[in-house]
Parts: sequence; C-alpha cells; structure tokens
Amino acid sequence: MFKQRVVFVHGAGSFGSAAWPRQHGMALSYDALFLRRHGFDAVAEPVESSFEEDAAIVLRSLADDGRGAAGGHVVAHSQGAIAAMMAAVERPDLVFSLTLVEPACLSLTAELPATAAHIGLMRPLFDVRHQMSDQDFQREFVRRVYATDLQQPATAEEKRSARRLRLQAPSWEAPLHIVPGVPTLVLTGGWEPLYEEIAGYLRETGALHRTAAGGHRPHDSREGDRIIRSFLSDVSRVQSARAS
Repeated sequence: MFKQRVVFVHGAGSFGSAAWPRQHGMALSYDALFLRRHGFDAVAEPVESSFEEDAAIVLRSLADDGRGAAGGHVVAHSQGAIAAMMAAVERPDLVFSLTLVEPACLSLTAELPATAAHIGLMRPLFDVRHQMSDQDFQREFVRRVYATDLQQPATAEEKRSARRLRLQAPSWEAPLHIVPGVPTLVLTGGWEPLYEEIAGYLRETGALHRTAAGGHRPHDSREGDRIIRSFLSDVSRVQSARAS
C-alpha cells in the first residue's frame, strides 16, 4: 500500500528519530523520514550551520526516490521550522503541508515586541560567539533563554552538542517568507511569549494555531502528538478527495 511521506526536521538539540519519540509510531501509517540537519552527526565534528543546506536536505527528502511519487508533509521543530518554510517557498508543489512546532521563525516577527526583546537579549552573545569556548557560549545561552544554570558538558556527545549550539546561525538572520497556499499548523506550548507571538503572526497569514502542554517540546505530550496526527490526517483526506 502506498504511504504518503512525512519528513521530520529537528531543532537545535537532539536529532534524527531521537528528536521525535512520540512520533515514531507514525511510520505505521506514513513513509516517515527523521532527518539530520547540516552539521548534526553522531560521530563527525559539528560544522557551521547553513539555512540553505538545511532547506536542500528537506527538498531532497521530498524527491521521488523510487517510491513512485514526489512530495510529502513536513513536520519541523524550533530552528528546523526555518528549513521547512524555506523548502516550501522554493518548491510549494512538493510540500503538502507544514507543521511548525514552536517555530524559531524570528525574522518574520523581528519588529514585534517579544521577538525584538529576545533579539536584543541574544544578539550581543551571538556577536561574540566565535571568540568564546563552546562551554562558555552554551552556559550563557541557557542562562539567557531559560534563566537557569547548566552543568559543564562531560561526555563526548555533550561536548559536540555544545559546539553545535555555538555554530548555529542566529535564527533572526534567516531569509524567510510566508508560504501561500500550503496548509499550515503551528503548535506551541503556551509558555513563552516569543513563540506565541510568532504563532499569532502565522495565524494571521492563514495558519491554524493550537497549543499543548510541554514547554518548548509540546509534540512530546499526548495532546500535542494527537494534534499533529489529526492535522496530517485531515489534510491527507482533503487532498485525496480533491484528487479523486
């Protein structure tokens, strides 16, 4: 039986299937691909992030790679939402729907109050990130974003994770545009004005906005997972009806 493809794009933390523990079971109903963004590897040393490379990875995953059809749904978290939107702008014919979880699409709302305040807080840190150690940058990043302290990374993977974080380009520099005509769900945790502001902006441009408990990872909650699955099912049903 033919299965529609669903591509999952992670944020700045865990990657691949580890970033989507609640969504593993969707592989029963969909051709599910859990991507790794540019510079995310379990062994290789991290490299500078690239919005363009990430978008290209998403588009390659939507190509007809022998499955008999091109295109699919894209589900993206945090910084991964940037690549998802860029891919949809470049090839809207390949993106059946967008699900953006706590999207870090700050360049769309840079002049709005919560986003402007966040950029004002974080820009000085990103301006000097190449003069800082991985550990110092990670510690200061966590202090500014979450107002808490972080233990020094001890394992090799924790140290690679700290380096990846320092090498991520500021999300407010992403070349983003609204994607007309692509069904879009925005899922937020209702905990942070920054993400609610971005969700509100996207809702005004036609997106559906839903909230679920879970902080920055609402897709890990039972309700968040249900919202994502229900949206994909609804979009797939409408598209099948139009095609028949």
